[in-house]
Amino acid sequence: MPMTPAHRDLTRIVFGVLLIGALLAGAFWVLKPFILALVWASMIVVATWPALRGLERAVGGRRWLATTIILVLMLLMVVVPLVAAIIAIGEQATRLQGISVAGLRIPPPPAWVAEVPAVGPRLAEQWAGLAAATPDALVAMITPYVGPVVSWVAAQAGSVGGFAIHLLLAVALCGVLYITGETAARGVRRFARRLYDERGDRLVLLAGASIRAVALGIVVTAVVQTTLAAIGLWAAGVPYAAPLAALILVFCIAQLGPFLPMLGAVAWLYYVDATVAATALLVWTLIVTSLDNVLRPILIRRGADLPLLLIMAGVIGGLLGFGLVGLFVGPVILAVAYTLVGAWVDEQGPLVPDLPPERLQPSGPPPHRPAP
Repeated sequence: MPMTPAHRDLTRIVFGVLLIGALLAGAFWVLKPFILALVWASMIVVATWPALRGLERAVGGRRWLATTIILVLMLLMVVVPLVAAIIAIGEQATRLQGISVAGLRIPPPPAWVAEVPAVGPRLAEQWAGLAAATPDALVAMITPYVGPVVSWVAAQAGSVGGFAIHLLLAVALCGVLYITGETAARGVRRFARRLYDERGDRLVLLAGASIRAVALGIVVTAVVQTTLAAIGLWAAGVPYAAPLAALILVFCIAQLGPFLPMLGAVAWLYYVDATVAATALLVWTLIVTSLDNVLRPILIRRGADLPLLLIMAGVIGGLLGFGLVGLFVGPVILAVAYTLVGAWVDEQGPLVPDLPPERLQPSGPPPHRPAP
C-alpha cells in the first residue's frame, strides 16, 4: 500500500526533530565548558558597551585600540584584585583548621550594655556568662559551629583555580564580543524576532537593560565600596585585610552593605586599644556605607529597578549552584528572567477594576432552610 503524503510528512518531521535535537545536544556538550564564561562575558560587554563606544570615538574610531584599552583596564581594576582576594581567602582557609582557642578569653560586658532598652539585661547576662566560662567550655560551644564554616570556606577556596580560568576566559571572550559586538547583537535580535516577532526584539532590549542595571547599579557600586573599604582596612592596620575585603565584596553584591564586616574590624581595633585607628575606621565605615545611597541610585537609573530580594536570591543561589562565578552570574540570570516574565505578563493589559463590596454579595432571597 503506497504511503500517503501525510505519512511522509509525519516521518520527515519526526526525523527532522530528532536531527535538530541531536545537533543541539552536541552543540551544548561542546560548549558546556564555556557557557558560564560566555554568559559572564556577555554581561560585561552589554554593561560596558556605551563606555567602549565613547572610548572608540576618543581614539579616532579605532575599535581594536579601544578594545585593548578597556581590556587592560578590566585586568588591572577587576581581574587582578578579585583573583588576589580569592587567593588570599584560599590561603587563610587552610589556616583556620589550626587556630587554637585554648587561651581565648571574653572580656566582661560594659555597663552600658545592661541599659539598652528591651534586650539590655538579657544580653548583659548572656555576655557575663560567656566571660565567666573557661576556655574549654568556650571551645565546646564554638566547635560545632566552626567546623561546618571552615569546611564550606575550604570547599569554596578549592574552586579558586576554576574561578581564575573562567575569569580569564571571560576576558578573552569580551575581546571577541567587543570587536564583533554589532554583528552579535544583530544576530541575537534577529533570532528573537524570528521566535516572537517584534515582541521578541523588544524583550532582547529589556534583557540588555536589566543586565546593565545589575552591572551598573550593583556590581560597580559593590566594587567601589569594596575598594574604599579595603583602603581603610589597610590604612588602619587591620590584619587579614584581603579576606575581609573579599567578604565585603560578597556582602555588597548581596545588598547587605559593608557595614557589618567593617564594624567587626572596628571592634577588634577597640579591643586591642588602637583607639585612634578604630575611631578613624569607624568614620570611614560610615562614609563608605552611605556611599551606597548616593552612587547606586545614579547608576541604577540607567537600567531597570530590581527587587532587593531578587538580587539576594541570585547572589546566594548563584554562589551555591555555580561556585564563585555564580556570585556575578546568578543575579544577572534572575534579573533577566524577572524582566522578561514581567514584560510578558504586562502584555495582557491591566486588571479589571475591583467590584464594590455590595456587588460581591449573592443576589436574590436567601435559601430556605427547614426548621429543626
